Amino acid sequence: MELILASASPRREELLKQIGLTFRVIPSCVEEGQPYAPLPAWVLELARTKALALPVGDDEVILAADTIVIRQERVFGKPGCTEEAIEMLKQLSGSVHEVMTGVCVVQRKNGNGSKLQIYEDVETTKVFFRRLTMSEIIAYVQTGEPLDKAGAYGIQGLGALLIERIEGCYYNVVGLPLVMTRRLLGLCGFQILGGP
Repeated sequence: MELILASASPRREELLKQIGLTFRVIPSCVEEGQPYAPLPAWVLELARTKALALPVGDDEVILAADTIVIRQERVFGKPGCTEEAIEMLKQLSGSVHEVMTGVCVVQRKNGNGSKLQIYEDVETTKVFFRRLTMSEIIAYVQTGEPLDKAGAYGIQGLGALLIERIEGCYYNVVGLPLVMTRRLLGLCGFQILGGP
């Protein structure tokens, strides 16, 4: 059975390698559109749409995910420029926000032309930012690290210095909740760490 990661995220690639999986990367090009409530349903639909955008062959499993940052019902995507990154970090400073990831795996059961099996779930983690000074925000943005990350920070890099604590899955904040991903892939028959 072959695993295909429908994402161009280097962080998701690293996390899958960390748990011993081999896979091919075929990024899924999907227009994300505007968020809608409830947000867990929206982020799950994005992950599902990304997974279903790729053709699923026999003996293949497609894994797709989408991660969003939410504060007071506002979704913080990837900043389009340094000014946007600065504004996002100013709003996250000294507050609590949520990181939500929808994960979807798709598998074709019983040969060619058979029905697709879809397994999916959403993980949410609370992130507590310390109060940041403007000079800290500018210095962090100048590193370039925030520019390709939802919410304009990366917990696995220098962004770790912005965070006092989290409640929930650390790997969710990086971009792929590993325990949930292991469970969903187990439903497709992957044996990870000795079990489904």
